[in-house]
Amino acid sequence: MPSKVLLTGVTGFIGSHTTIQLLEKGYEVVGTMRNLDRADDIKKVIAKHTDHIDKLTFAQANLTDADVWSDLMKGVDYVQHIASPFPRGLPKHEDDLIIPAKKGTLNVLKAAAANGVKRVILTSSSAAIAYGKDKDKRTSTFTEKDWTDVNNKKDTTPYMRSKTIAEKAAWDFIKNDASGMELTVICPVAVLGPVLEKDFGTSANIVIKAMNGSSPAVPKLAFSIVDVRSIADANIKAMEVPAAANERFVCSAGLLTFKEIADILSAKYPNKKVPKGVLPNFAVRLLAQIDKTLQPVLINLGVQRTLDSSKAKSLLNWQPIDEKEAVLSCAESVVKLGLV
Repeated sequence: MPSKVLLTGVTGFIGSHTTIQLLEKGYEVVGTMRNLDRADDIKKVIAKHTDHIDKLTFAQANLTDADVWSDLMKGVDYVQHIASPFPRGLPKHEDDLIIPAKKGTLNVLKAAAANGVKRVILTSSSAAIAYGKDKDKRTSTFTEKDWTDVNNKKDTTPYMRSKTIAEKAAWDFIKNDASGMELTVICPVAVLGPVLEKDFGTSANIVIKAMNGSSPAVPKLAFSIVDVRSIADANIKAMEVPAAANERFVCSAGLLTFKEIADILSAKYPNKKVPKGVLPNFAVRLLAQIDKTLQPVLINLGVQRTLDSSKAKSLLNWQPIDEKEAVLSCAESVVKLGLV
């Protein structure tokens, strides 16, 4: 019998790509979403990329509803817990992110442990690693040993605090769990690569904003980048490789400045209004008062946080798609979908 995988957040950017790769490898997948209204649409999207759509079913589940998860875990071998709130701007109240992220993670883990699940793979984030730092430590190289300091509000956003708190809660749970269930955590950086539908992942805004003519210049920002297909691959390797049990993995292909991203896009799409210049930091702060989607990136102005993926490459034999290809494949998809 093929292994059965419960995957939370099947409609999301990482969730849909991970589902495609799991189906291609012969796994049976149960994908959860908050509302089944989207089930037909996401099924059509995923069916374009795999011939094994018959192995995919859906279930409605809210992260904060503890009762629903116990039923869903019956007969499940592995859990890919990918769902987590990811806003395009700053929320009014940080608890709107922190509570569902932490509570949802614990609900999933408790139900998995009670039902004999072998391993849970949690998609965390570099947001739980590289932030909450003093000014002199922000432009550094970070590894799995590093943690974001949620008490440093100047160098964290509510999203970063939510990811850190949720991941720490997961490690605390597994440390005290007697069921023998394993936990593996994947920490991606900014996720680009091919967007599958118009309801796109937040990171794709990096490419969209550089191509839609909305700005004459780009902020002085740098992004560690990874392709969504490489994250799906890492999620599955984290599930399959015995040595990955109870380990944490940074997943990054490399770092690009926003200017380098714009130059890559300009060379490929000379007819698009891709910005040529770089905005001074004060101008970005002024713009963020109008364009709220800029507010979460303000703490990265003039800072280059590098994430070291050598552990994933050695222990998981993970070989990420090149960061430039991640940018170009994202661009190709958003053009095709009419998003720019």
